[in-house]
Amino acid sequence: MSRLAGQATAAALAFTLAGCMVGPIYRVPDIATAPAFRAAPPTAAAGALRPPDWWRTFHDPGLDDLESRALAQNLDLAAAAARVGQARAAAKAASAALLPAAQADGQAARAYSSVAGTNAYLAHAPGYSRTGSLYDLTAGASWELDIFGGLRRDAQAARADLAAAGADLAGARLMLTADVADAYIQLRAFQTRLILARSQIDADRRLLDLVRLRFQEGQAARREVDIAEASLGQAQAVEPLLAVGLEAQLNRLAVLTGVSPEAGRSALAAPGPIPLAPDLEPGPPGALLRTRPDLAAAERRLAAADARIGSAISGYYPKVSLQSLLGWESTSAATLITSPAAEAQGALGIKWRLFDFGRVDAEVANARGAEAAALAAYRQGVLRACEDVENALTARLQQAGRAIMLRRTEAALQRTRQATGDAYEAGTVSLLEVIDADRQLMATQDGAAQADAETARAAVALARALGG
Repeated sequence: MSRLAGQATAAALAFTLAGCMVGPIYRVPDIATAPAFRAAPPTAAAGALRPPDWWRTFHDPGLDDLESRALAQNLDLAAAAARVGQARAAAKAASAALLPAAQADGQAARAYSSVAGTNAYLAHAPGYSRTGSLYDLTAGASWELDIFGGLRRDAQAARADLAAAGADLAGARLMLTADVADAYIQLRAFQTRLILARSQIDADRRLLDLVRLRFQEGQAARREVDIAEASLGQAQAVEPLLAVGLEAQLNRLAVLTGVSPEAGRSALAAPGPIPLAPDLEPGPPGALLRTRPDLAAAERRLAAADARIGSAISGYYPKVSLQSLLGWESTSAATLITSPAAEAQGALGIKWRLFDFGRVDAEVANARGAEAAALAAYRQGVLRACEDVENALTARLQQAGRAIMLRRTEAALQRTRQATGDAYEAGTVSLLEVIDADRQLMATQDGAAQADAETARAAVALARALGG
C-alpha cells in the first residue's frame, strides 16, 4: 500500500475513533402528564407494583390455565416473536457493516485452445500445446471508513427498531392475556345468565302447570292460561341468544389458545362463577411511559427515525473506503504459492454524490418528515393511554356500584316474588302481578350478573391500559 493510502487510512481512523457523526443528537421527548388520574380513588397508591402475571390477581385456576396455554400456543404471539428475530438479524447486519469485509476465491482451470481461430499463427510455434492449465488463488478485503457516521446512524436505527420489536412482543403478550381474560369473563357471564334463564323457564313452566290446573278446576280463566304460555315463550326465546354468545366465547378462547374451535371445549363446559374483579392501583399517569409496551415501542421508533435523519445527512459527505488484494496466479499447481506467482493490490476509494444533492435534500426531508410523524404518534399514544386508563377506572367504579345496587334490589324482589306467588295461590292477586314480579326479578338477576362481568372486564381493561 502506498504512503498516501497509509496516511489517508490513519486520518480516517482518527476521525472514526473521534466519534464524528452528522445529524441530530436524540433525546427522549419530555411529555407533560397530569399528576394523577381524575377517576382514580383518593386512596390509590402513588406507584403500587403489579405482578407480571396480573391475571393471577383474579384467583381463578381456570383463567390461569387458559393464560398459560395461550402464552405457549398462540400464533399471533409466535409471529411477534419471529419479528423480533428479524429485527435482531437486521441489527446484526447493520453493525457488521461497520467492520471490514473479506473474501477468498480460488480457481483451477484446464483449457483446450483452437488452432483455427486467432491463435492459428501459434500452431506451428515450437513447443506449442493446445492444452493448458491456470491456477488462481486470491484473498481480498474492503472497509468503508465511517468518517461521518452514516453507518453508525444506520446501526443506531436498527438497534432502536430491535428494541421496538421487543416492546411490540411485550405488547402482543399483554393484548393476548387481556383478550383471554376478557373472553373467559364473558364466557362465565353467559353461563351464569343461561342458568338464570333456564331457572326462569322452569319457574314459568311450574306457573303454567298451576294455571292450567286452576283452569281445569274452574278457578282461572282461559286468558290466564294464554298469559302464562306467552310468558314461558318469552323466557324460552332468551335462551338461544345466550347460547350464541356462549359459543362465540368458547370459539374465541380456542383460537386464542392456538387450537381449533372444536378442541378444548370440555374443560370449559362446566359452568363456573364470574371472576371477582381485583383492585389495581393505577399510579401516576407519567408511569405509563415506562409500563406501556406500545408507548415504549413508539419511543424507540422515534429514536430510529431520528437516527435515520443522520444517515440521510451523511449523503452530503464523501464515503471513503479501503480495498486490498493479495493473490497468486500460475499455470502450474506446483508453483502457485511461490514468490514469482504472487500479486498484490491496494486502493483508496472515495465516492461523493457531488451532483446528486437534490436527491440528498429529498432524502433528508423525507427522514425529517418520518421523525415528525413518529413524534406525533408517540404524543398521541400517550394521550390515548391516559384516556384508556380513565375510561377503565370510571367503568370499574360505576359497574361495581351498579352491581351492588342490583344485588340489593334482587334481595327485595325475591321477597316480593315469594309474597306475590303466595297471594296468587290464595286468590288475592292476579296472574299478571305474579308474571310482572317474575320478570322484574329475572331482569334484575340478569343485570346483576352482567354488572359483575362488566366490573371484572373493566379490571382487565385497566390492566391492559396500565401495561399489565
